[in-house]
Order: sequence, then C-alpha cells, then structure tokens
Amino acid sequence: QVQLVESGGGLVQPGGSLRLSCAASGSIFSINNMGWYRQTPGKQRELVAVITSGGTSKYADSVKGRFTISRDNAKNTVYLQMNSLKPEDTAVYYCSVNAYSLAVVAPADYWGQGTQVTVSS
Repeated sequence: QVQLVESGGGLVQPGGSLRLSCAASGSIFSINNMGWYRQTPGKQRELVAVITSGGTSKYADSVKGRFTISRDNAKNTVYLQMNSLKPEDTAVYYCSVNAYSLAVVAPADYWGQGTQVTVSS
C-alpha cells in the first residue's frame, strides 16, 4: 500500500502565498504522475496541477502563472507553491499519485486525506 500525507494548508490573506507538501510512503516501487486537486462543497473535485515522472507539468487555466508544482523523486514528495492567492482558491486540496506498489502488478491511484486552504481577509 501507498500512503500520502499532506501538509501546509491554512488561512492566508488574498495576495498571499502558501506551499503545500505531500509525501508518499509505504510499499512503493515507482511513482508516475503526481498531482494536486481541489474541491469545494457542492462541486466536483478538479485538477489543479499535475507533474509527470519526467518533470513535465500541466495546470488548470485558473492557476496558471500563480501556482507551481514540483517534485523531489528522492523523497517521493510533491509540492504546490501557491502565490497571489485569491478567495476563489479556497478549497480542500488533495494530493494524488499514480504509483506501482510492491504488492500490486498494475499502477493505481492513491489519494491523501486533504488539507484546507482558506483565502480570506
């Protein structure tokens, strides 16, 4: 099994910054994509940013130019640097990885427990 632990959420004023971290642990053989999603009450979970094992990244239009995703493969950790935060960025942010575990032949998607980000004055 693969476990994901997120950290870095909190309350920030509009225009401020936060950095989210997500560390993967457990019976990991290799990790493919790593990504961040977010969800607000009554809405579907949406992709914020994703990064491949080779370092190619993709962003939702709403966060382009403000958010940066990165990963440290040696630490099995993905980061989301969020700058120029807006009230509409308020959501629960979830980390997700697609990984091969030592116990399963095919890759699977794993999810973190979520971390709250609130942008408010």
